[in-house]
Amino acid sequence: MTALSRIIGGITLCAAVLGGGGALAASHREAPLIANDPSADNTDFYMFRSWTNPDNVVFILNVIPGQEPGAGPNYFNFGDDVLYRINVDTNSDGRADDLVYEIRFKTELRGGLASLQLPLSYAALPPITALDGPGADGLILRQTYTVTQVRHGRRTNLGSQTMFAVPSNVGPLTMPNYQALAAQGIYSLANGGKVFAGQRDETFYIDLGATFDTLNLRRTPPVLTAAEDANDYVNPFGNDTFSGFNISTIAIEVPISTVTSNPNAVIGAYASTARRRGRSTGDDDNDEGRWVQVSRMGNPLVNELIIGTDTKDRWNRTDPADEAQFLDFYLNSRLATAINLRFGLTIPTNNRTDLVNVLLKYPSHPQTGTCGSSDCSELLRLNLAVAPTPPAQQRRLSVLAGDNAGWPNGRRPNDDVTDIALRVVAGRLLGVPTGNLLLGDGVNFNIGAQGSNVTANGIYTVFPYLPTPHDGRNRRHIDCGEAGANPC
Repeated sequence: MTALSRIIGGITLCAAVLGGGGALAASHREAPLIANDPSADNTDFYMFRSWTNPDNVVFILNVIPGQEPGAGPNYFNFGDDVLYRINVDTNSDGRADDLVYEIRFKTELRGGLASLQLPLSYAALPPITALDGPGADGLILRQTYTVTQVRHGRRTNLGSQTMFAVPSNVGPLTMPNYQALAAQGIYSLANGGKVFAGQRDETFYIDLGATFDTLNLRRTPPVLTAAEDANDYVNPFGNDTFSGFNISTIAIEVPISTVTSNPNAVIGAYASTARRRGRSTGDDDNDEGRWVQVSRMGNPLVNELIIGTDTKDRWNRTDPADEAQFLDFYLNSRLATAINLRFGLTIPTNNRTDLVNVLLKYPSHPQTGTCGSSDCSELLRLNLAVAPTPPAQQRRLSVLAGDNAGWPNGRRPNDDVTDIALRVVAGRLLGVPTGNLLLGDGVNFNIGAQGSNVTANGIYTVFPYLPTPHDGRNRRHIDCGEAGANPC
């Protein structure tokens, strides 16, 4: 526990976020209402210093979970009626309103092919090789978007040109070189940063089906050997449920100097989506009713596995700075109780002040395990003083494996938040025996990642840091019992 706290120095928060309190996955279909609203469903949120340019910080917001690549003819699009936000706290007061990036989309049916009324979103007539101009005729349905920076009430359009979302990867006849097409969807921003919006491979990896079959993991108890735990290139006994599925991504990379004047600051952030509620009488877009938050995402799977079912939708609508009202869910870990019942363990379940301190507080806040007037906020936190780790040296267990640049110090796409969180819930920060168990779901990497910039353990090395999405015609889910996967 002491060593882990030292790692972060400013990352004691990391220890904090370790407390993932019970996070076993990312936030996919985590609440009753948002499960019916995929275009507004935050699934994963990533924040880390760029390893391609360490002077930059990266924010990634993912929505629309579980995309079957071949699910046409209407594929996966961002919502024109959804306000996507990345909310940043730069002064450690727990309120992520110091800097906000707002992303809005607009959809059009266009081109000569639209008049044919084909039952398609995209058509290989001719093949799609561009997002605009020659080669873009087959894009019957196309989305443009804007990025607006909001700082202290001042709104700044960061776009330097018309920006197009990269469409879903239909297949090789329609999009013969999808990787090159996607590269055209990376745009410069007016603040020296860059942005991408479009489909990518679902990088989050977990044996989700086994997990939610009442922790019916494929080893009982689900403990890795030391050799299995050290190997980030093999799935020792689990099966990656998200293998072969895609996600919709908004990635923004900006100079740290545009976020904060302190290059060694600890910042906090969360992603959110909002919809209009209560229309007024005006016709102007700004007069259509107020925006109401419908989904939020800071640390992985807080809502799915910490917050009670009857409270999940209210949690999604609540500002992270008002997290004190949910304190009981952190202090009394329902997940710890479930693990004990399922596997006969003795994990501490009550008075889990370690999870409160780790998940809800900055290191500068009183580490009391309770919430004062303004010191509990559920944010993903990043110590900007910690240098990024190059892809080849990244460890899936991040801080637990001596790689200090990963979750809970921010979060990278390939951090194994499942195994990290299980061990912290088991009492790693308390120093109890169960905290030393090498618990895990048996999935150690993103199997089947596509693209030319992917390491052997599934890390996509360049912006937008998530691999090329699987195409609809040739997609393959590497399921249990198949070649390359574990037995069922």
